[in-house]
Amino acid sequence: MDARTAANLDDATMLDVREPKEWDAGHIPGALHIPLGELGARADELPRDAKIVCVCRSGARSQKATDALRAAGHNAENLEGGMKAWHGAGLPLEPSDGRIA
Repeated sequence: MDARTAANLDDATMLDVREPKEWDAGHIPGALHIPLGELGARADELPRDAKIVCVCRSGARSQKATDALRAAGHNAENLEGGMKAWHGAGLPLEPSDGRIA
């Protein structure tokens, strides 16, 4: 899923699977943060009745998360190009002066 499409979803959960340092540098407002290495242990924090858009820096780690979530029965999509694509599309970051680490 491309960044603009993801940004226009009303009921999706944006799931950022990057490491804490990356998250702190800048993330999608309202996103849920669960690093990829913790996803299995924290999967119960994810909604079962909504689309989940998995996000990382470039789309590689988030594709792994997407595959795992789909295998567990979630409606998951990968954000193509990750935070690089999100930022490149001029979409908002939190904090507002955030950067992509």
